[in-house]
Amino acid sequence: MRTAGLEPAWACAREILSLLCIPIPPRPRLVKTYFSKNVYTRVSPLLTQVFTIMNMNNSTEKNNSKETSQNAPVFDNDFRLNLENLIRWRRDVRRFAPDPVDDKLIDELLRLAALAPSVGNSQPWRFVKVKSKKRRTHIIEDFEACNADALADYEGERAKLYASLKLSGMQEAPIHLAVFCDESTIDGHGIGQKTMPEMLPYSVVGALGTLWLAARAHGIGMGWVSIINPKIVTKILDVPKEWSLIAYLCLGYPEEEHIDPELQRYGWQDRIDISSFLLER
Repeated sequence: MRTAGLEPAWACAREILSLLCIPIPPRPRLVKTYFSKNVYTRVSPLLTQVFTIMNMNNSTEKNNSKETSQNAPVFDNDFRLNLENLIRWRRDVRRFAPDPVDDKLIDELLRLAALAPSVGNSQPWRFVKVKSKKRRTHIIEDFEACNADALADYEGERAKLYASLKLSGMQEAPIHLAVFCDESTIDGHGIGQKTMPEMLPYSVVGALGTLWLAARAHGIGMGWVSIINPKIVTKILDVPKEWSLIAYLCLGYPEEEHIDPELQRYGWQDRIDISSFLLER
């Protein structure tokens, strides 16, 4: 019985030592004081040490988890006021200064944007830095064609006002960034998408909101150009066909600072009070 009891214990010991990359000692002799209750800890003093280390690691992990929870930052009233100021001063920028922007800063902003939540933790955002002058020129030409087409939809004073608006900073912005959603990603394993497949592009939009605030916090302005043809831009940038364009962005240091939206400032559309958007059921 002792031999039958020891063999599975020794096999278990070898397996554990192998997984932990610990040299496997010679098979121990049978011990007289052998009880099934203590079969694993009596196989070898080394194995006892292994279990001790494992228990210590488990205890450390639990303590670290508890410590992380206890050490969560406390956001005081001053922080909340600064956050509100950041949100208020985040503007859609179309007027950029010619000053260059350090590429490392852009990488840092994208790192922060990628901390945004995404459905199934799929992280479907794909960022393309558009540095080619030729590609930029073609995209600007597409904007101008789309903008002229949009102008034709208005008449009278509204058309005149539309024509006076500056709706893109692509000519001046030092940074052009195209943001896509990878519709074919297997990351996230499809969780949360069966009933709402649009959650993939929604996740990218969430990252863009994070990027906008992070950019403003670093003094960088950002403008979202939507008057473009997504299929044409996708072709110009030569990206995988499974990628869908979510946003074409201009980034750079603002030429001027305004807390009010530009379209409000130039009389296109006032801000609507939040009470108009609230319902109860």
